[in-house]
Amino acid sequence: MGTRDSSTVDQKRSLPSVWLQATRPFSLTASVLPVVIGAVLAASAEGPVDWPLFPLIVACSLLFHIGTNMVSDYFDYSRGVDRDETSGSSRVLLEGLLTPKQLLAAGIILFAVGFSLGLLLVAVRGWPIFILGVIGLLGGWFYTGGPVAYKYVALGDILVFILMGPLMVIGSYFALTGSFSPTVLYASLPVGCLVAAILHANNLRDITHDARANIKTMAMVLGVPAAKAIYVGLVTGAYLVVLVMVLANLVTPLALAVLLTLPLALRNVKAVLASVPGNPESIAMGDVMSAQLHLAFCALFGIAILVGTFLK
Repeated sequence: MGTRDSSTVDQKRSLPSVWLQATRPFSLTASVLPVVIGAVLAASAEGPVDWPLFPLIVACSLLFHIGTNMVSDYFDYSRGVDRDETSGSSRVLLEGLLTPKQLLAAGIILFAVGFSLGLLLVAVRGWPIFILGVIGLLGGWFYTGGPVAYKYVALGDILVFILMGPLMVIGSYFALTGSFSPTVLYASLPVGCLVAAILHANNLRDITHDARANIKTMAMVLGVPAAKAIYVGLVTGAYLVVLVMVLANLVTPLALAVLLTLPLALRNVKAVLASVPGNPESIAMGDVMSAQLHLAFCALFGIAILVGTFLK
């Protein structure tokens, strides 16, 4: 697989637009919303909240996420996982818009800047934030990097659930308050379920292509019927957790506003169940549709918690 030098990029495309494409902007809500959920939970908690830290937390989260996207594109391309006929990447390497070295360097720089900014949070909150930052950094790099990238050995779904669900929600809450609450852990579970559903839909679509690239995902290892069931379970689980939290009086009943996203959830579930093995086009937009559900669900969940705080 060869690439054109970046100097040959179509003159109709500006360099900023190419780099924007490389960030995979549609996916970035998956790193912003967990931080927002942590923040609204902090607003509802008793005790002081260091709100000036919030923009810094968002910036670190975005930098790590974009860095992961770029490094992932580099390794997926280098190892033959991303090809002209596959979906899921930013395609800046496949289209010759950037060189692999440029994308890898950018990813490393973003990781470095994100980690450096995170040290400001460490100065305020101490070693727990440092540990969370190191976990986030290693999680981003070893997603596709290193000798045994966890994306390629069927661990992507589980670790993405943890890293972009509980880790980010709890980390945001702790950075703002310096404390922890079990309610924050419970509230992070639906966030983790739906972000894992984004990756799982992607892996379900790409089973055939991933097999050719000799990598393993949970969807591939368990097979199509089980993979479809897992997707349904992740989506259903998000709603069940919120329902249990409302019944247990852990969050305001307003949190049931997430039920307004059920039409999106049903649309996605129907598309997944109707998808045809070996025909990626039948679920080509599965990851984007799942990201839309994650966005709508988390936005309503966060707004409900925030409004409930002011109605106490």
